[in-house]
This record gives sequence, C-alpha cells and structure tokens, in this order.
Amino acid sequence: MGSVSVENIPTKVLTNSPSGEVKVPVIGMGSAPDFTCKKDTKEAIIEAIKQGYRHFDTAAAYGSEQALGEALKEAIHLGLVTRQDLFVTSKLWVTENHPHLVLPALRKSLQTLQLDYLDLYLIHWPLTSQPGKFSFPIPVEDLLPFDVKGVWESMEESLKLGLTKAIGVSNFSVKKLQSLLDVATILPAVNQVEMNLAWQQKKLREFCNANGIVLTAFSPLRKGASRGPNEVMENDLLKEIADAHGKSIAQISLRWLYEQGITFVPKSYDKGRMNQNLQIFDWALTKEDHHKIDQIKQSRLIAGPTKPNLNDLWDDEI
Repeated sequence: MGSVSVENIPTKVLTNSPSGEVKVPVIGMGSAPDFTCKKDTKEAIIEAIKQGYRHFDTAAAYGSEQALGEALKEAIHLGLVTRQDLFVTSKLWVTENHPHLVLPALRKSLQTLQLDYLDLYLIHWPLTSQPGKFSFPIPVEDLLPFDVKGVWESMEESLKLGLTKAIGVSNFSVKKLQSLLDVATILPAVNQVEMNLAWQQKKLREFCNANGIVLTAFSPLRKGASRGPNEVMENDLLKEIADAHGKSIAQISLRWLYEQGITFVPKSYDKGRMNQNLQIFDWALTKEDHHKIDQIKQSRLIAGPTKPNLNDLWDDEI
C-alpha cells in the first residue's frame, strides 16, 4: 500500500464562509448508519487519521457522533493531530429543523462530539417534522412546513457565536437552494448530496458552481442501499476504464468527482480500501474516459427519508 501524506490531499476553499479562509479536504470519511457499531467506528477513525484523513462527516441522526468524538479526542491525545488539523461536519436533523431548536441541537452535537466548534454544520434535509421523536423513515404525517428563512437565520447565528466555521445544507435541489439564496444573508458554503457516476447531477453542479457553493458527494461509490446491482461498482464500462489505468472502479469514480471539483465522503472502514481511496491524486482520466462516463445511464439511488416518499422532494431535477 502506498502512503499519502496529508500535504498531498488537496483542499477546496469554502468561498461562502464569512472568513473566506475555511478549507475542506476534498476527501473525507463518512460515518452514516450502516457503521454505528461504536468500537468499529472509533478504531476506523483512528486508522483513517493515521492514513492521512482529516475530514470527517457525521450527523445527529447517524448515531456516530459519540464514537467519532471519542476517536478524535484519542487521536489528539496521542499527538496524531491537533484540533486545527481536523475538519468535522455534522448535521441538523428534521425534528430540530425549527428556528428555536437549531442552536440547542448544534450545542448537543458539540457536547456529544466533545468539541468546542464544528467546521461545518448542515441542514440535513429540506424538511421539518414534529420536534422530539426520532424515527426513520420519517412518517409523512409528522411533517410540518419548513421555515427556511427562520431556520437559516439561526444557522447564521451559530456562525456569529463561533459554534461552527461554516454553514450549509444537504439534499437541496436547485429550486430549494434558490429559495434559500433568496432569504440568506450568508450564503450556504456546501450542499451535500448523493452524487456518483450513475447520478452525476449536472444541473445541480452548474448551479452550485455559479453560486460559490461547494458540493460534497455522499454515496460516491453508489453504496448505501442494498437493493439491486450497484450501477457503478458492477459497471463493465467502468471496469474497462479501471483496467486501462491499472486502478479500481472506486478510484475511477472518486477521480471523476475530483476532476469535477466535487468533494466526497466515501464510507469505507476497511484499512486497504481506505488507503486505496486516497490514491487518486497523481494521475488523470482521459477525454475518452470522460466521454464514456457521460454515457452511463442515470438514476437516483436515495429516494428520500420519508415513508411514503414525497413526490416533490427533488423537484423533478436530474
């Protein structure tokens, strides 16, 4: 296994953060719910830090904030990193997506993570539900109107209080981003969405580029759901491209995202794959590769967090 020094992992400036100096490492490590075993999570995070990862993505809803916090605390104690070396993202769940609950929710996440501040705090979904009771999927009868202006004002307040260095959103369509931009004083720095070679989000990429919003891809290898074949990892065309470069399909997938200016948070807790995911910065895809990748059939993997699914959640965008 080749090692990657931290200095070799590129960063992107979050231009919409008020200081203008917040930088996010382009590759991070996700910790969504299929990895809620605390022991595994903690060990994996410490291993990731040893390999060079500095960007860690969690959420109140994932159940991984505590394990991540313990791992980061231990890594700092061991002298592997300082807090300033790390970039930590968490997210506001729909039950707290109310103007008066944003700050308490963020403070609770900080307490669980044992941190004084986050680097990035995101609205997890453009949805609001009844406060208090966590359930997943979210029953549609629990949904309430989303006060985007009021919630975003509270997000902006969290910045002014120094509880986070940047604020953003997750799972927002172009239409929903535009509604937010219409009322925001401070623009969202990031939109974290499903993006991979079988869901390339061209329209959303163009809109975010035009508005200085950095995109972060979750499910960048199209994992995260067990139904059906994986249209990325089991794609014959991608296997050909990977073989031609002497790389894995995962590496081709992440390299494509990187070449589009996207940041990404794959979720691998396997030591070898973790390392392999870092080996994407010293080679490039060809024009022909990009042309082939453009032909891949597109379909969304994650329909949404509600039961039943909402018809208008994505505003029919592709």
